Amino acid sequence: MVVLEADYLVIGAGAAGMAFTDALIDHADVSVVMVDRRHGVGGHWLDAYPFVRLHQASAFYGVPSTLLGGGRIQQDGPEAGLHERATAPEVCAYYARVLRERMHSSGKVSFWPNCEYLGEGRFVSLLSGQQYEVRGRRRVVDARYLSPQIPATTPAPFGVADGARVLSVNELVRLGEAPSQYVIVGAGKTATDACVWLLNNGVDPGAICWVRPRDPWMLNRAVVQPNPAVFLGMAADIMRAATEAVSPEDLFCRMEDSGVMLRIDRSTTPTMAKTPTLAQWELDHLRTIENVVRLGHLRHVEPTRLVLRDGEVTVAKDAVVVHCAASGLQYSPLVPIWGSEAITLQPIRAGFPCFGAALAGYVEATFDDDGAKNKLCPPSPYSNTPADWALMQVLGSRASMSFASDPGIKAWADGVSLNPARIAPDLEHTDELTAAVDRFRRYVGPGTARMAELARMA
Repeated sequence: MVVLEADYLVIGAGAAGMAFTDALIDHADVSVVMVDRRHGVGGHWLDAYPFVRLHQASAFYGVPSTLLGGGRIQQDGPEAGLHERATAPEVCAYYARVLRERMHSSGKVSFWPNCEYLGEGRFVSLLSGQQYEVRGRRRVVDARYLSPQIPATTPAPFGVADGARVLSVNELVRLGEAPSQYVIVGAGKTATDACVWLLNNGVDPGAICWVRPRDPWMLNRAVVQPNPAVFLGMAADIMRAATEAVSPEDLFCRMEDSGVMLRIDRSTTPTMAKTPTLAQWELDHLRTIENVVRLGHLRHVEPTRLVLRDGEVTVAKDAVVVHCAASGLQYSPLVPIWGSEAITLQPIRAGFPCFGAALAGYVEATFDDDGAKNKLCPPSPYSNTPADWALMQVLGSRASMSFASDPGIKAWADGVSLNPARIAPDLEHTDELTAAVDRFRRYVGPGTARMAELARMA
């Protein structure tokens, strides 16, 4: 057993663990041991399908000290005018650079890849079998609590008969010959990415069968931008829609009317509200796919047949079934971030987990009392349905008001690009920004109160 001395033991070197650690070492003189079972930092990005990109602007992702990308505006292509979105290789390279240039060079962080955490401060190398124990102050930080499940590392949630051809979305880029039909299984961001990638590569929409158990609501990427006038204008539109909504479904339809939400098929009311962002050009592509199967979740695949919860569908004999059906976001119960056994990282401001993890790192570095930390930074959940999306907004809004009540936290948050609602001190207060702030302040009270009522309609 090798003994290591450290103030913190961070379990998981994905987006949450990296953001927390970066903020922590920037504001405290501490030592950190970071452990991950993968071969490097970056979490699930190391296993991501090759054509994935961030669904949100790069500026909202990563660690607080180091901007991901250059904060550039796209000058051409279908998203001209919107902020850049990093590719998977760019995200992985970014995290490797942060580890090397920020964390290792600080002398405060040691990283132990290919290691499995065993509990009680102990971990083991998956390569050598060597065991380690971290002693000292050794506060444990659990950055795995809400780690996403992705198709590359999660078996397909349906049976596969002999002769049926089923691939994970990662394998799609390695097809040696074109089948007559692609069957995309899933309704979330991964499935939409797979469909758009196929269409962009010349696949006829008629050759795609999309098994969509639930239709999704998605945020319009154009209004989720690192521009406070745009972002706060969107937030004001949400709160105004909430004040007038009579149900969670009505709330989403009103947000659609105001340009905040998108749905692929306007004749179907979506029941899924994980709400990744989507651009108008992607929506236009997705709407060209007419063979959409809405018969519940897929249960079994045979060479010419799909067996679903509510029926069966015939497919081509050479069809390639693409597994995009991992659950993605996790819905573990909310727990206090600062607990007796560990610091359990969870979102704080709704929908922006990197900011929440960084905020927890800053508060851990600058406050002493765990009770005060939990009061300032209550966790908010991920959403799945329209009703719990409303709950996520309510809890996220309350958390935002809580941490912003402390002048030190507010000053830090306003200087961090990960914070979507930040208003930098040196920002010019344009008429557009002033109007957005005024509208948000007018509707945030009644809108939040109404969303709390809508959340109880689940």
